[in-house]
Amino acid sequence: MILRTENGAAYCQFEHLAAFPEIQHGIFLREPGCSEPPFHGLNVSLCVGDDPQRVARNRQRVARCMQAEKLVFARQVHGASVVVIDGRAPSGAAAPEAGAPVGDALVSDLPGEFLVITVADCQALLIYDPRRRVVANVHSGWRGSVAGLAGRTLALMVERFGCDPRDAHVGVGPSLGPCCAEFTNYRQEIPAELWGYRRDSVRFDFWAMSRDQLIRAGVPADQIAVSGLCTKCLADRFFSYRAAKTTGRFAAVIGLRQV
Repeated sequence: MILRTENGAAYCQFEHLAAFPEIQHGIFLREPGCSEPPFHGLNVSLCVGDDPQRVARNRQRVARCMQAEKLVFARQVHGASVVVIDGRAPSGAAAPEAGAPVGDALVSDLPGEFLVITVADCQALLIYDPRRRVVANVHSGWRGSVAGLAGRTLALMVERFGCDPRDAHVGVGPSLGPCCAEFTNYRQEIPAELWGYRRDSVRFDFWAMSRDQLIRAGVPADQIAVSGLCTKCLADRFFSYRAAKTTGRFAAVIGLRQV
């Protein structure tokens, strides 16, 4: 991944997505930022107990880095709903979560609508179809992975925008790696057909699971990039709920630039 620092923030980019000049994307590190402990850094979530004014300032930093006039946040519920952003959804650098669309995947073909997923161990899947010029941002925790949210998002892109999954380019962001994804109650939480992703007695490889789900949905393997960065191992660089419990959320952002 490419590391960039500008406008008072640091963020990573996927090389294959950065090759498309018509989009902008970034996955933001927790430092620098203006929130105080235990949210210290660039926390962009209004739902973890942080000072809303500090969150607003952090969101403004993100917007400046992305050169985005609008940031579109979702009210993430660890479900399997995919929301199309058509210009009627509330937006803005400091949009309150109460007015945000409810869902765990956002899809849009509107320039200037920058889609934001907030995470602290879950996967953010950034998707771009350069032929149809459609972007998507998916919040896939273990529940989203079990529900096949990546495939559901691609299916909606096909149905609504005429996309072909073979045109999609995907980046799987920093998240809980197979080194730290412990699920002691996996027999109750994870279907047996997914136990093949178990790497020892209780650890699962959700990176491989997402990659396989994307390939089964039709995305070419060479158009999928997995960051390979574990948020719990790198809790000094990314927010991690598993590492700290009370913590912030970092932003994963993708959007079409204004023409």
